[in-house]
Amino acid sequence: MRTTASLALAVLMALAPLAARSAPDDTVLAAVKAQDGPYRETLKGLVDLDSGTGDVSGLSKVEALLKARLEASGLAVSTRNAPVFGGNTVIGTRSGSGTRKIMLLVHYDTVFGTGDAAKRPYTEREGRAYGPGVADAKGGIAMILHLLSILETLRFDGYGTLTVVFNPDEERGSRGSRDEIARIARDQDVVLSFEPSFAEAGVDAVTVATKGINYASLTVKGRASHAGGAPEAGRNAVVELSHQILQLQDLGDPAKGTSLHWTVVHGGTKPNIIPDDAKAEGDMRYFVPSEYDRVLSEGRKIAESHRVPDTQVTFDLAKGRPPLPSNPGTKALGERARAIYAEMGAELMLAEIGGGTDAGYAFQPDSPAKPAILESLGIVGGRYHSTDEFAVLASITPRLYLATRLFMEVSKEAGR
Repeated sequence: MRTTASLALAVLMALAPLAARSAPDDTVLAAVKAQDGPYRETLKGLVDLDSGTGDVSGLSKVEALLKARLEASGLAVSTRNAPVFGGNTVIGTRSGSGTRKIMLLVHYDTVFGTGDAAKRPYTEREGRAYGPGVADAKGGIAMILHLLSILETLRFDGYGTLTVVFNPDEERGSRGSRDEIARIARDQDVVLSFEPSFAEAGVDAVTVATKGINYASLTVKGRASHAGGAPEAGRNAVVELSHQILQLQDLGDPAKGTSLHWTVVHGGTKPNIIPDDAKAEGDMRYFVPSEYDRVLSEGRKIAESHRVPDTQVTFDLAKGRPPLPSNPGTKALGERARAIYAEMGAELMLAEIGGGTDAGYAFQPDSPAKPAILESLGIVGGRYHSTDEFAVLASITPRLYLATRLFMEVSKEAGR
């Protein structure tokens, strides 16, 4: 999950109270409650296996577990190599009696190193579970696996096609799996993504928009010379870089949720040499897809204005994870999720987050109405990417109930 606690809730929208609160579906709730203990066992088994991005040995162990569980639930399983960091994207499919195509998505890699699972195995204390990746996103994997178990218990097959996608490289931008995620999502009616929710916010939430991430670069070529003997013969790349950073720092647009922050700077070699080379790197976040083109175009135009003559300046933006922009399909799913959560006597918020997720790859800019996408259907947790990462055990039942009821409801709609 490409976010941190400081970025987790860029915007949190408290919507109007629901007009009426329905009672929970007792049959579904009973099936959900029966999964509490098995869910914890699954979560323990996942957490106690290392699966850091690029740890091919650890990832292969988790992959084997996932394939066995999907096959036991009657899904046909295939894999696609994710070559950049290693590991395979695991894809499970099963046909039902309905028409709707529904995809369940989450990653199985973590940010933690080899050996961390042995050092900090799964533990429970004071209502929370701890361990590497316990919420981000092994809690989401367990949510999908036990949603499948509940559907079997209820003998529900009202969907057209059920597709499960587990990818091994989300924590490094999904660079080896993103094309496969986009390809599969393109044919879906609904994509439900199981990144965790946010305990730190003091409310429970699902995500209806995520920011995209781009990587800014700024390079300056000058001319070296002796700083004491002939400084006038030089062209100071560090001075020009500083000038460019100052004039490019306002490329963001707060009204649109666009930001550009310069975060890394390099320049110079020795105190007595006018530097002939300098560079900076930056982080761009944005909700509106067209902001990439605007920032790149305006940035290059601004960079044409130099303070130090005879220097060469290059401004560029490398595309990273795309945004999940605000869209009617996601908002409608969010409202439906709120109504379902209310059946449990709980309030659900709809969040826009500053960190990107794989939901951005599932979104289809050329066909924004399909699939409809909802993010953060995993377990409630917090302190992601830290040694204190946790999952809230009391959230297992309500989140499983939400996922089950939402899946069943969207399955029954007419296919598009």
